[in-house]
Amino acid sequence: MGTIRESDLPGIGRKFQIDTRSGDKIIIIVHDDGKREMHHFDYNDPEESISMVTLDDSEARRVGAILGGMVYMPKALESVDVAFDEMTIEWFKVEPEAKSIGKTIGELHIRKKTGAAIIAVIMKDQGKVINPGPEQVINKGATLVVLGERGQVKACKRLINDGSM
Repeated sequence: MGTIRESDLPGIGRKFQIDTRSGDKIIIIVHDDGKREMHHFDYNDPEESISMVTLDDSEARRVGAILGGMVYMPKALESVDVAFDEMTIEWFKVEPEAKSIGKTIGELHIRKKTGAAIIAVIMKDQGKVINPGPEQVINKGATLVVLGERGQVKACKRLINDGSM
Protein backbone atom coordinates (compact mmCIF):
# COMPACT_ATOMS: atom_id res chain seq x y z
CA MET A 1 0.00 0.00 0.00
CA GLY A 2 1.16 3.49 -0.70
CA THR A 3 1.17 6.33 1.79
CA ILE A 4 -2.00 7.36 3.61
CA ARG A 5 -2.13 10.65 5.48
CA GLU A 6 -5.05 11.71 7.66
CA SER A 7 -6.04 15.13 8.85
CA ASP A 8 -9.05 16.62 10.61
CA LEU A 9 -11.18 19.15 8.79
CA PRO A 10 -12.79 21.08 11.66
CA GLY A 11 -16.53 21.46 11.14
CA ILE A 12 -16.43 19.14 8.10
CA GLY A 13 -14.95 15.74 9.00
CA ARG A 14 -11.72 13.95 8.16
CA LYS A 15 -9.48 13.95 5.08
CA PHE A 16 -7.50 10.94 3.85
CA GLN A 17 -4.83 11.44 1.21
CA ILE A 18 -3.68 8.25 -0.48
CA ASP A 19 -0.59 8.17 -2.66
CA THR A 20 -0.80 4.80 -4.38
CA ARG A 21 2.12 2.64 -5.42
CA SER A 22 1.19 3.32 -9.02
CA GLY A 23 1.69 7.05 -8.46
CA ASP A 24 -1.94 8.11 -8.32
CA LYS A 25 -3.14 10.57 -5.70
CA ILE A 26 -6.64 10.13 -4.25
CA ILE A 27 -8.24 12.25 -1.55
CA ILE A 28 -11.26 10.96 0.35
CA ILE A 29 -13.18 13.35 2.58
CA VAL A 30 -15.51 11.77 5.11
CA HIS A 31 -18.05 14.40 6.13
CA ASP A 32 -19.54 14.33 9.60
CA ASP A 33 -23.01 14.03 8.02
CA GLY A 34 -22.00 10.71 6.36
CA LYS A 35 -21.33 12.06 2.86
CA ARG A 36 -18.05 11.05 1.21
CA GLU A 37 -16.14 12.80 -1.53
CA MET A 38 -13.42 11.12 -3.57
CA HIS A 39 -11.06 13.26 -5.64
CA HIS A 40 -8.64 11.82 -8.16
CA PHE A 41 -5.71 13.94 -9.26
CA ASP A 42 -3.81 14.28 -12.51
CA TYR A 43 -0.80 11.98 -12.52
CA ASN A 44 1.42 14.69 -14.00
CA ASP A 45 -0.04 17.56 -11.94
CA PRO A 46 -0.83 16.34 -8.41
CA GLU A 47 -2.53 19.65 -7.60
CA GLU A 48 -5.09 19.27 -10.43
CA SER A 49 -8.24 17.28 -9.55
CA ILE A 50 -9.41 15.44 -12.66
CA SER A 51 -12.48 13.73 -11.20
CA MET A 52 -14.71 13.77 -8.15
CA VAL A 53 -17.41 11.39 -6.90
CA THR A 54 -19.86 12.16 -4.09
CA LEU A 55 -21.45 9.22 -2.25
CA ASP A 56 -23.96 9.06 0.58
CA ASP A 57 -23.19 6.85 3.58
CA SER A 58 -24.93 3.75 2.16
CA GLU A 59 -23.25 4.07 -1.24
CA ALA A 60 -19.85 4.62 0.37
CA ARG A 61 -20.23 1.48 2.49
CA ARG A 62 -21.20 -0.56 -0.57
CA VAL A 63 -18.29 0.78 -2.61
CA GLY A 64 -15.98 0.10 0.33
CA ALA A 65 -17.23 -3.49 0.52
CA ILE A 66 -16.69 -3.94 -3.22
CA LEU A 67 -13.19 -2.48 -3.10
CA GLY A 68 -12.39 -4.54 -0.02
CA GLY A 69 -13.40 -7.76 -1.73
CA MET A 70 -16.39 -8.48 0.51
CA VAL A 71 -18.71 -8.91 -2.48
CA TYR A 72 -16.40 -10.69 -4.87
CA MET A 73 -12.99 -12.18 -4.16
CA PRO A 74 -10.57 -12.14 -7.08
CA LYS A 75 -9.94 -15.73 -8.12
CA ALA A 76 -6.19 -15.15 -8.27
CA LEU A 77 -6.03 -14.53 -4.53
CA GLU A 78 -6.15 -17.44 -2.12
CA SER A 79 -6.07 -15.22 0.94
CA VAL A 80 -7.27 -11.66 1.24
CA ASP A 81 -7.50 -9.55 4.32
CA VAL A 82 -9.04 -6.23 5.16
CA ALA A 83 -8.16 -4.41 8.35
CA PHE A 84 -10.33 -2.02 10.33
CA ASP A 85 -8.20 -0.69 13.18
CA GLU A 86 -7.88 -3.73 15.47
CA MET A 87 -10.33 -5.87 13.50
CA THR A 88 -9.56 -7.75 10.33
CA ILE A 89 -11.61 -9.72 7.84
CA GLU A 90 -9.71 -12.48 6.11
CA TRP A 91 -10.66 -14.92 3.39
CA PHE A 92 -8.88 -18.24 3.31
CA LYS A 93 -9.40 -21.52 1.55
CA VAL A 94 -9.85 -24.79 3.46
CA GLU A 95 -6.97 -26.88 2.21
CA PRO A 96 -7.50 -30.59 1.37
CA GLU A 97 -5.39 -31.70 4.35
CA ALA A 98 -7.23 -29.53 6.92
CA LYS A 99 -8.22 -31.61 9.98
CA SER A 100 -11.51 -29.74 10.43
CA ILE A 101 -13.01 -31.00 7.16
CA GLY A 102 -16.37 -32.64 7.88
CA LYS A 103 -16.71 -31.01 11.31
CA THR A 104 -19.19 -28.27 12.10
CA ILE A 105 -18.42 -24.78 13.35
CA GLY A 106 -20.19 -25.74 16.58
CA GLU A 107 -18.13 -28.92 17.05
CA LEU A 108 -14.94 -26.92 16.66
CA HIS A 109 -16.11 -24.20 19.13
CA ILE A 110 -14.42 -21.69 16.86
CA ARG A 111 -15.71 -18.51 18.49
CA LYS A 112 -15.19 -19.79 22.05
CA LYS A 113 -11.66 -21.11 21.39
CA THR A 114 -10.35 -18.36 19.11
CA GLY A 115 -12.55 -15.29 19.59
CA ALA A 116 -12.95 -15.06 15.81
CA ALA A 117 -16.22 -15.51 13.93
CA ILE A 118 -16.80 -17.12 10.56
CA ILE A 119 -19.09 -14.60 8.89
CA ALA A 120 -19.47 -16.33 5.52
CA VAL A 121 -18.65 -19.58 3.77
CA ILE A 122 -18.18 -19.66 0.00
CA MET A 123 -18.46 -23.17 -1.41
CA LYS A 124 -16.42 -24.57 -4.31
CA ASP A 125 -19.58 -24.38 -6.47
CA GLN A 126 -19.80 -20.65 -5.55
CA GLY A 127 -22.79 -21.21 -3.24
CA LYS A 128 -22.62 -18.85 -0.28
CA VAL A 129 -23.72 -19.06 3.32
CA ILE A 130 -23.79 -15.67 4.99
CA ASN A 131 -23.57 -15.71 8.79
CA PRO A 132 -23.39 -19.51 9.05
CA GLY A 133 -24.72 -21.19 12.16
CA PRO A 134 -23.01 -23.78 14.38
CA GLU A 135 -24.38 -26.59 12.18
CA GLN A 136 -22.36 -25.37 9.17
CA VAL A 137 -19.97 -28.11 8.05
CA ILE A 138 -16.43 -27.17 7.04
CA ASN A 139 -15.90 -28.50 3.51
CA LYS A 140 -12.70 -29.08 1.55
CA GLY A 141 -12.01 -26.22 -0.84
CA ALA A 142 -14.51 -23.85 0.73
CA THR A 143 -13.41 -20.28 1.36
CA LEU A 144 -14.07 -19.00 4.86
CA VAL A 145 -14.54 -15.32 5.63
CA VAL A 146 -13.34 -14.76 9.19
CA LEU A 147 -13.74 -11.65 11.36
CA GLY A 148 -11.65 -10.94 14.44
CA GLU A 149 -8.48 -9.37 15.72
CA ARG A 150 -5.42 -10.53 13.80
CA GLY A 151 -4.36 -13.03 16.50
CA GLN A 152 -7.90 -14.41 16.71
CA VAL A 153 -8.04 -14.91 12.94
CA LYS A 154 -4.66 -16.68 13.01
CA ALA A 155 -5.91 -18.94 15.83
CA CYS A 156 -9.03 -19.71 13.79
CA LYS A 157 -6.92 -20.69 10.78
CA ARG A 158 -4.80 -22.96 13.01
CA LEU A 159 -7.95 -24.54 14.45
CA ILE A 160 -9.35 -25.13 10.95
CA ASN A 161 -6.07 -26.61 9.71
CA ASP A 162 -5.17 -28.64 12.82
CA GLY A 163 -8.69 -29.54 13.99
CA SER A 164 -7.83 -28.61 17.59
CA MET A 165 -5.79 -26.12 19.60
